[in-house]
Amino acid sequence: MKKTILLTFATIVFLLSIARSQEKRSYQPVIEPCACPIKVDSSFKTRCAYLVVPENRKKNNGRTVKLPFIVVESKNPNKKKDPLLFTSGGPGAGSLGWARGAAASQVISDRDCIAFEQRGTGYSIPGLFGPELGAAIKASYKKNLNKDSMVIEGVKQLRKGLEARGIDLSGYNTDETVSDIHDLLYALHIDSVNLMGISYSGGLMQAVLQRDPSRIRSLILDSPLPTFVPIDEDEAANFNEALNILFEHVEKDSTDKARYGNLKAEFIQYFTAIGHTPFYISYLEKGTTDSIRVQYSRNDLFDIIQNYFSNPSETPYVIKELIKGNHRDYVTQLLDGIFSGYRGPSGMRISVYCADQAVYHDENVLRQLYKAYPYMEGYHINDVYNAMCDCWTYTPINPATKQPFYSPKPALLADGEMDNACRPLYIDMIHHYMPNSQRLLFTHRSHGVGGRELQPFLIHFLDHPHEKLVSDKKNIIVY
Repeated sequence: MKKTILLTFATIVFLLSIARSQEKRSYQPVIEPCACPIKVDSSFKTRCAYLVVPENRKKNNGRTVKLPFIVVESKNPNKKKDPLLFTSGGPGAGSLGWARGAAASQVISDRDCIAFEQRGTGYSIPGLFGPELGAAIKASYKKNLNKDSMVIEGVKQLRKGLEARGIDLSGYNTDETVSDIHDLLYALHIDSVNLMGISYSGGLMQAVLQRDPSRIRSLILDSPLPTFVPIDEDEAANFNEALNILFEHVEKDSTDKARYGNLKAEFIQYFTAIGHTPFYISYLEKGTTDSIRVQYSRNDLFDIIQNYFSNPSETPYVIKELIKGNHRDYVTQLLDGIFSGYRGPSGMRISVYCADQAVYHDENVLRQLYKAYPYMEGYHINDVYNAMCDCWTYTPINPATKQPFYSPKPALLADGEMDNACRPLYIDMIHHYMPNSQRLLFTHRSHGVGGRELQPFLIHFLDHPHEKLVSDKKNIIVY
């Protein structure tokens, strides 16, 4: 009898939570079919459509955004009723390409997969893209102008260009995207879903859970950035921790002691000594006939090292080459990217970072970081920083979204030991608040560990979210 009463009470609470969420919705999300922007294996039945919702839910002006999504249906007639929904990180990265990979994975054998494009990104309408910022960054190299000043000028021009198109930049942040995902679940009549996110979208999926857990079955978070972490206050330390682990591996594993035996000390000595000394390179832009003299700095060398962290096995060699003064090939590669259509951070990336992060950061902490790591003074690890937000239009997200919260939902948390952006510390912090979560640490890996090695754990977790995972691989630690 008591069990019946408890179950009845739980059902009432569940229905009331749904009713409350519906009461808050003063509009009706619309599903509008569209052509698939991404080609998926034709043997699968796919559904491509836009989710049409208000651009800014705080303003009743009738303006809407169209957010594409792709549903790839499992061929299994006995498939599970809880699909896997993915959206990408960045913020600002496109998500729909994931649908192609999902169709080729084992995940699709048991459940549908949904790729959802966040507002302002990829194929969404409108997309917060423009040439202005990239052009300003290119000009700073081409004319050897102050790069920080040119970035600010480019940000101002990008904002003006987007607002001239009628875009309300204050409507692009995590709170609005959380509402988008809940609207999608409501419009598709999904009662149970597994959410998967990477980097920024790891924290985004936590915010989706925080807003309304009633439809959320589980979370899968790859190298997540929790919403409650002030990333700009951490990034210099994160980069240095990843470097220290890299140096430890080099010291332990390298057989070439003559080359790598003292790499950490050499790194600190070199990058401290060069300070803000300008370097110059003769650079020939592709499609031109006359070389130009381009100035670069220590910050550009750090960018090169950051770029190579996606493959940590190559990073020690690159660092050693830079220390030896062999910059040309690497700087040329960096300039090729900047001169060949680089647009800089998108408007969506700027909007989200400003609304989610910069407004909550303390500049004093950033100055403390430079005292702890003086060889990195003046280096913006993140390509969006406070000075850019000072000339952007945004509305800070709800302070409640920035607060940690406890949840009994099961979660799979994975990260790379040498993640230079979102340290494994973050999955430990999430685990503290989600006691039914499990952690995977991939040694010798950096940011973003998804792929073949993660897939067996992911599938087992989806089928048995409360069952303890086991690893028989030395490079994957379950804890």
